[in-house]
Amino acid sequence: MPELHHRIGLDFPPQEVFAWHERPGGLERLVPPWTKLGVCSLAAEAEKVPCLQLRLGLGPVRLNWELVRKERRADELLVYEQLEGPFESWRWERRFEPTPAGGTAVVDLVRWKSPPGLLGGAFSEAGVRETLRRALEFQAGSLPVDLDRVQRYGPGAGRSVAITGATGLVGTALGHLLGASGFRVRRISRSPYGGRGEREDWVRWDPGAEQLPSAPLEGLHAFVHLAGESIAGARWTRAKKEAILASRVEGTSLVSRTLAELDRPPEVLISASAVGYYGHRGVETLNEESDPGRGFLAEVCKRWEASTHHARARGIRTVHLRSGLILSARGGPLETLLIPFGLGLGGRIGTGRQYLSWIDLDDQAGIIMHAMTEDSVRGAINVTSPNPVTNTVFTDILGRVLRRPTLIPLPGIAVGALLGEMGIELLLSGQRVFPEKALSSRYQFRFPHLEDSLRHQLGRPEGIHE
Repeated sequence: MPELHHRIGLDFPPQEVFAWHERPGGLERLVPPWTKLGVCSLAAEAEKVPCLQLRLGLGPVRLNWELVRKERRADELLVYEQLEGPFESWRWERRFEPTPAGGTAVVDLVRWKSPPGLLGGAFSEAGVRETLRRALEFQAGSLPVDLDRVQRYGPGAGRSVAITGATGLVGTALGHLLGASGFRVRRISRSPYGGRGEREDWVRWDPGAEQLPSAPLEGLHAFVHLAGESIAGARWTRAKKEAILASRVEGTSLVSRTLAELDRPPEVLISASAVGYYGHRGVETLNEESDPGRGFLAEVCKRWEASTHHARARGIRTVHLRSGLILSARGGPLETLLIPFGLGLGGRIGTGRQYLSWIDLDDQAGIIMHAMTEDSVRGAINVTSPNPVTNTVFTDILGRVLRRPTLIPLPGIAVGALLGEMGIELLLSGQRVFPEKALSSRYQFRFPHLEDSLRHQLGRPEGIHE
């Protein structure tokens, strides 16, 4: 039976490393972004036994895979075995061994048996071994960053955070990061309990009907407001533009008023915004003090940020997240680009000279956590990498990471004809934004450079051949 051994050293004691693995969100944080994973709890007679539910992609085919925890020794050992899935058998042992310097050696042993027949060809020993190696190397890079965040910003034990837009790309990542750091996360959703069954940490709201229960929000440490109508995916008709504006202004006003009326309001309200605030600015260097620009998105962002005035008047520290293009293999623009670029059909858009201010999803969640706990952060904060790039540079780097040519441009006139105002503002306009407030408040970017972010998100380290 094939097996793989892996070992990493961490400068944190076994108790802290083990505790991180057992908190809500910890196991999700271990999964590389280029894979798909859902985590559930299976109720046993005496206790809840964690079960990992994965979906494996083989081209157009998706396979379900369930692992159940079979053994646990506090601060020492976790063992998961396949309950159902594509392998004939699978066992993953993770040991937490103390080191003489007071740290932890995380030692993994994985044993598996590939399925027989045609399916077995898709799970060759060499292929499984390489996939495992990449996943464990991903964890070797991510674990110390997360544990350092726990020390820097937490632990969050005893502190609660509410999140609207909690099932979206950013809300999901933030919820996992905060949960693994020890915060209690209350997810605010339009669907009852997020469509995931009745749970006390799910709160239903209806911003259109101005309904947001106040009782579950008393005594929060922070409220993170991320909900809003998507601005991409369809032409901006009059009705679409009205929905985009209303979802942001009315939803944010409801949140702001509700928090201001609480007996025990949160210490901080963190509300989403976007670099669209600055409009199309060419090569101009922009920071949080720069004037707003012109255009539909700029007007939306100005009114969006102004909608927090009730919370500010109550004395709640308020932060506006002026986010750039969020990079994640799990969704958003990068996932959309992977199909044409993966087929070698990618290329620059328009002139290619428009600036793209981007942020890795992990840093997006990290800056929100930073803003939650750093009292000096208030008002607008640019949630962007310190290294914005032009569209041409972005195109070239993505092609290099994917090892694909990028020779097919999309002319600006075609963008306008196909997508109208949406395409012009989202694809042909640009902002060269710098995160001065994040840097001055000593946020440590994990991915300040684009190529490192793309390789992290897509699982394409230097030298890999596929």
